[in-house]
Amino acid sequence: MTENVGETDRMIRILVGLLLIGLALAFGGVWWFGMIGIIPVFTGITGWCPAYLPFGISTCN
Repeated sequence: MTENVGETDRMIRILVGLLLIGLALAFGGVWWFGMIGIIPVFTGITGWCPAYLPFGISTCN
């Protein structure tokens, strides 16, 4: 599994994911925000995004 997510992209993904999870915790009725928020946090931590593969995108330097 080769990294295809650069540092800036990773930071943005983690922040957006944590924001979505925080919204899910703050407003219990939107629990699916938390489920969606797990995806960008995971891809930000691992540095690998499967959605980039078919398009050959890489934000690494």
